[in-house]
Amino acid sequence: MSENNHTPNRYTITAALPYTNGPIHIGHLAGVYVPADIYARYLRLTGKEVAFVCGSDEHGVAISMKAKKEDVTPKEIIDKYHTIIKKSFQDFGITFDNYSRTSADVHHETASEFFKKLYEQSDFIEETTAQLYDEEAKQFLADRFVIGTCPKCGHEEAYGDQCENCGSSLNATDLINPKSTITGSTPTTKETKHWFLPLDRYEGFLREWILEGHKNDWKPNVYGQCKSWIDGGLEPRAVTRDLDWGIPVPVEGGEGKVLYVWFDAPIGYISSTKEWAEREGKDWEPYWKDENTKLVHFIGKDNIVFHCIIFPAILKSHGGYILPENVPANEFLNLEGNKLSTSKNWAVWLHEYLEEFPDMQDVLRYTLTANAPETKDNDFTWKDFQARNNNELVAILGNFINRVVVLTNKYYEGVVPAPSNFTELDRETLDTLKKYPEIISTSLERYRFREAAQEFMNLARLGNKYLADEEPWKVIKQDEERVKTIMYVALQIAAGLAVLSEPFLPFTSSKLKEILAVGSSAEETSWNDVSTKETLLTAEHKINQSQLLFRKIEDSEIQKQLDKLEAAKKANENENKVVTPQKDTITFDDFTKLDMRVGTIIEAEKMPKTKKLLVLKVDTGIDTRTIVSGIAESFKAEDIIGKKVTVLVNLAPRPLRGVESQGMILMTENKEGKLVFVNPDEDGVGNGEGIN
Repeated sequence: MSENNHTPNRYTITAALPYTNGPIHIGHLAGVYVPADIYARYLRLTGKEVAFVCGSDEHGVAISMKAKKEDVTPKEIIDKYHTIIKKSFQDFGITFDNYSRTSADVHHETASEFFKKLYEQSDFIEETTAQLYDEEAKQFLADRFVIGTCPKCGHEEAYGDQCENCGSSLNATDLINPKSTITGSTPTTKETKHWFLPLDRYEGFLREWILEGHKNDWKPNVYGQCKSWIDGGLEPRAVTRDLDWGIPVPVEGGEGKVLYVWFDAPIGYISSTKEWAEREGKDWEPYWKDENTKLVHFIGKDNIVFHCIIFPAILKSHGGYILPENVPANEFLNLEGNKLSTSKNWAVWLHEYLEEFPDMQDVLRYTLTANAPETKDNDFTWKDFQARNNNELVAILGNFINRVVVLTNKYYEGVVPAPSNFTELDRETLDTLKKYPEIISTSLERYRFREAAQEFMNLARLGNKYLADEEPWKVIKQDEERVKTIMYVALQIAAGLAVLSEPFLPFTSSKLKEILAVGSSAEETSWNDVSTKETLLTAEHKINQSQLLFRKIEDSEIQKQLDKLEAAKKANENENKVVTPQKDTITFDDFTKLDMRVGTIIEAEKMPKTKKLLVLKVDTGIDTRTIVSGIAESFKAEDIIGKKVTVLVNLAPRPLRGVESQGMILMTENKEGKLVFVNPDEDGVGNGEGIN
């Protein structure tokens, strides 16, 4: 059924459970958590009943791999990152009603109950299959413990469950030339028993529910991926695996096996809702079992299949549960032109951002929303972050609010003036203000968060233009009564912005409400007030002094972040750098033929019409000679005069660009890839000394 066919009594909003094998980065925020929080905040402001749930995904191979890498237990890993993730979400203003974890008892019980119910209904098929096995590690290789060539696109680093290059879902046994990521060895195959969910049995249901029922209201990228899967023919998918970390398979024969993480993780939404309901004294069931509840999953595109095909098949099989009415998955966010990578540290980590840009949560929220990857992959750049802040938040929104508040305090000691005669422009401006809640709502209800944020900023632009056109700072000299009306209108826009900013800029909204001395709770200032109330700030209401909403971000701050990324890139290059193999063995007599001396550069100049060559005069202790060296891209000529160097003096002379080079200076590379001198700069070492 299309989501537009009824008005829900309540909303259950889920955000993808983050893996506790690392912190949260901007890709997670842009793809899932910022849009989900905007939507939840908006619904609450409009008076809707909302359960916004999430939690840490603490099972699966990613956790086991991280634990092996750091030589600690999986529990140590999940406890560490659960704490970091939960705190960073709280500090960033993500308003989950409950943030749980899949290691919680309530989740183990709920996931086990789901498995047993489907097992007892004979909804699984049991098969003995050949799985990849690492003979050295003495264990079966779950998807992320094996890497190989993707059979569909040829990518050489595909995992056993998915190719991150082409997005294809794989089985580990599909990989060409598989290798164990534990030992590096080539795995063998070994038989093992597992339970499978026969997705092919649900093909008719999924075709009718998605391809016919949601053709017009699901995002094209989501609908298209679902259609491709269904049209390609669905196959049984394992719901158990051979691992020692996870929820134990709760039936006979399940010893040594756990529930596959894709089976237990989405059930985490239900267990998180149960946890919340118990704490709040509510009944959890209507949020998952009442047809008048609207269920919306916020996820990234790599989770579409699990949330649109597999989880609904599980819910359908169990019976009694509602299905998602929408799954507004986003595409991926790149960083400075490259794909985000946690393993390569090519990321902007949320907890680090909060430390380095204190009290600037809304700047990142706004930038990620304005540049959200809603229909295609998008790129985050620090320069765009700076521009969004300086040119929009500071120059448009902050500038308007500051002028209104400063002038109100200057002219009227902070008291809202009573208007007199409204001009046509005044009435038109106030009428336009009243339209904005519906304009922004229309975008939000269609999950167009970029569009909604720009419409919000257009209201600030309206206010700026109104003040610029009316020029109260000039009119005050001739017509004080007129200025009262101008400031009254401007203050109504400011009050409207205080309410409508909350989903996008919650910290700014709180500051603005404090400045305007208006209610900060949803009961006192609702979304609909902006449209329905005749006046948002009544005459004689007293506002407070202005305070800075946004500050300008300097170039030096941005350069610091770019340098940080560049350092991460260099570190990765060095980690993956291949050391030059040893050359052919030489005899001691061959070595003694080399005459290496300490010398000093006494002159240096750039060779004309070349990028790489410097012409050097070097005092070798036995003579002064000319040496041409290809070091111009690493050194300026004037910086190396007086530098002690190691010189191979008995190398046969060689003409380079018309200059005879009489020797060679020994160089190497540092970890940044820059040339450095093999350095004889020790006290008491004189020119001409031999190197033995």
